Amino acid sequence: MTTRRASIALVLSIALASTGCLSFHEGRIDGAPKGATFATIKGTPIHYVDEGEGPVVVLIHGFASSMGAWSSIRKALKGKHRVIALDLKGFGHSGRPEGDYSPKAQAEIVLGLLEERGVEGPVALVAHSWGSSVALQVALLAPDRVDRIALYDAWVYADQLPGFFLWSRADGLGEALIGAYYDQRSDEKMAIAFYDHKYVTEELVETVEDQLSRPGTKAAALAAIRGQRFEDVETKYKSIDKPALLLWGREDRVTTLEYGERLSKELPKAKLVVYPQCGHFPMIEAATPSTRDLVAFLGEMAPKAPAASSPRPESPKPEVEPTAPKPEPTEAEPAEEKQQP
Repeated sequence: MTTRRASIALVLSIALASTGCLSFHEGRIDGAPKGATFATIKGTPIHYVDEGEGPVVVLIHGFASSMGAWSSIRKALKGKHRVIALDLKGFGHSGRPEGDYSPKAQAEIVLGLLEERGVEGPVALVAHSWGSSVALQVALLAPDRVDRIALYDAWVYADQLPGFFLWSRADGLGEALIGAYYDQRSDEKMAIAFYDHKYVTEELVETVEDQLSRPGTKAAALAAIRGQRFEDVETKYKSIDKPALLLWGREDRVTTLEYGERLSKELPKAKLVVYPQCGHFPMIEAATPSTRDLVAFLGEMAPKAPAASSPRPESPKPEVEPTAPKPEPTEAEPAEEKQQP
């Protein structure tokens, strides 16, 4: 038997042994920060924060992440915007029930949370990676609810899906692969996301491992992987006629720059800004210039936001600070700006 055939046989045997071993989790996840706020949206407890005053900005995290990825952005927007950040269904401290985890289903969660919080009128959507597919679905489902969109290193095309994701669509094999993936060391998984590995701190690794250990996480992640059927929706992106800012790390190996260039051509009102010496997290590796560009883009919104229909509790401090030590001053290349005519 060849080495390749032996490897395939091993994977299949593991798959058969692993079938049905993943379980979802009903209800809240233990260990939420003191004072954490939840809303039940479509039967799922959704962890969120709602803070500040001004034009409404909704922060949508990426795959296998949480609202903690936005801690520095929340600080930057404080005093200028009303910020609503959430843990999507299946991630962070939100529930992990059995069901639909597609970008469309997650978009319905976002819209449901806006309704529950009494938000009327258009909002700005700020999303990262896979969360960008959720943001674009919100714009497609409810265009009147969206004023503008900012996407960091968007994961929105079928061509971007790795073989691991495609193979995971098969029953049994998907359960085996997601188990093997989550058993891999978090520092090794995180390293590919950064240009400079100094950002893969012990604190970040511990935070990621804590999130991955929560009940129902593997089952929810697999459901989210299987829900990524971008071929059914990517042809509709051209119809999203909203101002869009695409913020991209030039050295991103997770969602390479070619997809940013492609998306900037398909979204009618898109501007692409590229940050050198930066990987998949411009909000961390290019924190100063990317945050400046985001704040300026959001500053173009109407100066006053609709008031909430119900009192808002004070939000707890961010659960995660996924930032590394402040980078030392360097003579870095300026960001490259590309705008479609």
